[in-house]
Amino acid sequence: MNIFNQTSELASDVANHTVAGAKDIAEQIKRGWDSKTEGIEVPDWLQKILRQDQSSSESGHGSSDSGGSPKQSGGQAVAAGATAAAFGYAQSSEDDTRSVMQAAKDDQMMILTKKMIEIRRILQDVGQSDTLTLPSIVVIGSQSSGKSSVLEAIVGHEFLPKGNNMVTRRPIELTLVNTPEQSSEYGEFPALGLGKITDFTQIQRTLTDLNLAVPTTDCVSDDPIQLHIHSPNVPDLSLIDLPGYIQVVGEDQPIELKQKISDLCDKYIQPPNIILAISAADVDLANSTALKASRRVDPRGERTIGVVTKMDLVDPERGADILHDRKYPLRLGYVGVVCRVPHTTGIFSRGSGNLTNAITRNEQAYFSAHPEEFGPASATNVGTTTLRKKLMQILEQTMAASLQGTSDAIHQELEEATYEFKVQYNDRPLTAESYLAESLDAFKHSFKEFAEHFGRPQVKELLKQELDQRVLDLLAQRYWNKPIDDLSQPLPEPDSIKDLPTADPESLFWHRKLDASASSLTKQGIGRLATTIVANALQSHIDRLITESTFSSHPFARQAITDAAAGILNDRFYSTSDQVENCIKPYKYEIEVDGSEWAKGRENVAKVLKEELKACDAAIRQVEEHVGGKRKLKDVMGFVERVRKGETIVDGDGSSGAGGFSSALLQKGREAVFLRDRADIIKMRLLAIKSKQCSTKQNKYHCPEIFLDVVADKLTSTAVLFLNVELLSEFYYNFPRELDIRLGRRLSEAEVERFAREDPK
Repeated sequence: MNIFNQTSELASDVANHTVAGAKDIAEQIKRGWDSKTEGIEVPDWLQKILRQDQSSSESGHGSSDSGGSPKQSGGQAVAAGATAAAFGYAQSSEDDTRSVMQAAKDDQMMILTKKMIEIRRILQDVGQSDTLTLPSIVVIGSQSSGKSSVLEAIVGHEFLPKGNNMVTRRPIELTLVNTPEQSSEYGEFPALGLGKITDFTQIQRTLTDLNLAVPTTDCVSDDPIQLHIHSPNVPDLSLIDLPGYIQVVGEDQPIELKQKISDLCDKYIQPPNIILAISAADVDLANSTALKASRRVDPRGERTIGVVTKMDLVDPERGADILHDRKYPLRLGYVGVVCRVPHTTGIFSRGSGNLTNAITRNEQAYFSAHPEEFGPASATNVGTTTLRKKLMQILEQTMAASLQGTSDAIHQELEEATYEFKVQYNDRPLTAESYLAESLDAFKHSFKEFAEHFGRPQVKELLKQELDQRVLDLLAQRYWNKPIDDLSQPLPEPDSIKDLPTADPESLFWHRKLDASASSLTKQGIGRLATTIVANALQSHIDRLITESTFSSHPFARQAITDAAAGILNDRFYSTSDQVENCIKPYKYEIEVDGSEWAKGRENVAKVLKEELKACDAAIRQVEEHVGGKRKLKDVMGFVERVRKGETIVDGDGSSGAGGFSSALLQKGREAVFLRDRADIIKMRLLAIKSKQCSTKQNKYHCPEIFLDVVADKLTSTAVLFLNVELLSEFYYNFPRELDIRLGRRLSEAEVERFAREDPK
């Protein structure tokens, strides 16, 4: 069947049924409203839906039944039971006090919310989650404010990560799905493919592992974790749990952590999301970080619900005053909860049932004991059941208000996709064979563009960069390094490179040192090294092209393309490396340098040394940050220097510390001394290279850096000639043909069909 038509029909059906269903819902509720209650104003959210289509509105007014509410079918009865469970009535001893009309309205709006959440899931599956912005409830609060307890009370299970250190490091996008037709409860991680998980302790362990995978140097990440929980006891809600605000940064945490958390939360609490601001009752609301954050993005308090936890830790009068707060008014109000369950064997114990049951019983016992402060006449909102109901109603109203915008966005995307299809395929049927052929042609085209921009100049640059590092290693090993020994033995001063500018031009010591260095450079296996560098670069570029192509969502095709590239490179590897090695053999015995080569090497090696000097300075700054500042590092380095000069005697080898410094700190001090000395040597050699002495090739023994750079450049130029002929040209010729074989002729019709179905779009 035509893939595009399937996608178009599915999206169009979702868009049309969403709007039509919402209008039907509105009309049914309107009829119930008119028949059951006279003289009561229709709510704003219902008026918005009714105004979307005047004809539907008129039809709704004209079809009201004077005989009372419509009869419930079997499906509606199930839905009624579902909303009762979702609101929390079925889980506690509290009776469902809703009227028939109110229950019907809740049922219909619950269906609307479920449909909208399903649309979000579909968009995530096809990689279009950014196309539509559907509202979610974002949960923010300080650490230890009871944020996790509130979410677990809504779900009915302990499932969120817990620990002494900061455990929640990534946003958790929590989707609750009410399943009245099932008795089982389970969670799913859509991005991980772990299947249905019925053990909520396993969900907790998985969330903990995913959060702790964030490096301690970052502490927080904006990469969300998606978790879906299906249960007959949860409402249809879309929640986002964020890392808790902190006031003080720990020693093992980055200094910018506080700002990182604030920025992450600010990203999620933007419109149209609803903010669930969690504050503890024993903390003054004036100091609530959650309310301060919500006030920045929602100054009028129109999208914020205040949740006050730990109500049992303050006097009832104080608790009632908090819920009636006038200094920080919220249009959606405050809800007081007691989500802590006493660990006892009495009537309030959690037992083996749903966690919400125990919490609800505990809350009822506490709030009913203070009827004057929290009773019906007090006009306060208290209890987890009230919170669940409030969240459902507000999310439903927000979803309903965004219906028309959602419908318009879906239709706009459909029109753009239809136009793109017409331009790209000229309304031709898109079959599995044509999809594979077009994908393969597009990949070949991108490969051709890459081949045109990756030739001899790019290969030469890659190889020269590697040989520059080998030259620096040889210089460090044979000219620059001072042996690093233990602190108990002052080091004798070796033959110093400081003496090189004034050394005798006929000195055998310096002659042998340069000759040995050049010999080491030419005999490092240049053929194998050069071939490996180019082969790895080609394979890396092929992987990048796969990621950027339609093949990125096709595991079989990805593997086939990777194997095709690896097969060609492996076949050519040994012959290419042997050819390169044979061609550079003359440089192993004698190297002639002319004036232009010397001048070019002099210029290049100066750039290389400057980059190395920058790397040394950066490494020293890292050591300073690690030990706690320049002053402390200076003290450690001073002690190390005194020991090296013999001015201070250390008992033993210093492995247990010395001079009031730990062994780890002394090691950092040695490292800093080494880096400082290396930087000083590089500065000295840069001055030598720029001097008149190093302007001519006759003084090559006084300027080993320039001579070795010339050798590296000769090796590079020779190797590139044969790499281009033996490896690059062969790869560029054979790779497209190998693709035709692996992704064309060898595939059966069933494999082609399976390939096309791998792409969810």
